Amino acid sequence: MDGSSTLLFDSASLYFRAFFGLPSSLRTSAGEPVNAVRGLLDFLARFITDYRPDRVACCWDDAWRPSWRVDLLPSYKAHRVAQGDAEEVPEDLNRQVPWIRATLNALGLPIVGAPDYEADDVIATLARRAVGPVDVVTGDRDLFQLVEPTHPTRVLYVARGVSKHERVDDAWLHATYGIDGAQYVDFAVLRGDPSDGLPGVKGIGEKTAADLLGRFQTLEGILEHRDATTPGVQRALTSAQAYLGPATQVVTAATDVPLPEADLTLPRAPRDPEAFAALTRELNLGGSAERILTALAR
Repeated sequence: MDGSSTLLFDSASLYFRAFFGLPSSLRTSAGEPVNAVRGLLDFLARFITDYRPDRVACCWDDAWRPSWRVDLLPSYKAHRVAQGDAEEVPEDLNRQVPWIRATLNALGLPIVGAPDYEADDVIATLARRAVGPVDVVTGDRDLFQLVEPTHPTRVLYVARGVSKHERVDDAWLHATYGIDGAQYVDFAVLRGDPSDGLPGVKGIGEKTAADLLGRFQTLEGILEHRDATTPGVQRALTSAQAYLGPATQVVTAATDVPLPEADLTLPRAPRDPEAFAALTRELNLGGSAERILTALAR
């Protein structure tokens, strides 16, 4: 499969976006919301049609907040915890997740996850194993760390919407942040990310982080040359010393996840057409079913 292209979907990032972006008036034949299912199918159809991959994977959060990341940084996603260690998710979305999995399985679109790992880790592992160019579809900035030109990997970033998605490569990162993909982890650790409970280094914002990485290349280089920085930066780095190491491990996506064997070849028709037809009727998938079938057939 030398030269084949791979399209990796950050599944939860996309079905959350579908749920909040599409009207709840999209309902099953029994009257239950189905906007996340229909929206996700439309997103998959759009990217498969536009990018014509040879291989695909719908990457899954088998653990949305892995225990090993929490051990390193207890604040990690802590603000998003509901009861126990479950993620706070609207009930109308929770009900749709099993339907999403059933629909993907009927189509033969591989769902790939691993115990105690997030989809980010699955994506990183598959991206580094892939032969040929890789595109990652996500609304999560953390995956910008995978961008690199030598093992060509881009992020198709959907924060502004699927129809307005941005193709994130090193040139885009330089224009937007002044860094490249290899520097993104250090940049995120310094700047912080409230959406993940990552506090960052107090007193070092996005611009200062980028300036420091421009001068010293890496967080390690910054720490080695802290005497060449301003007194304020020196104090900030000293105060954050205990945070920097664990945070770097938390932000870095694992590239050695033990994944189950999976055939990622893009199917040209549903693996189980009868099951997909039944789900189409039951969930009232309508045009979304037609669009994903057309995308696969191409």
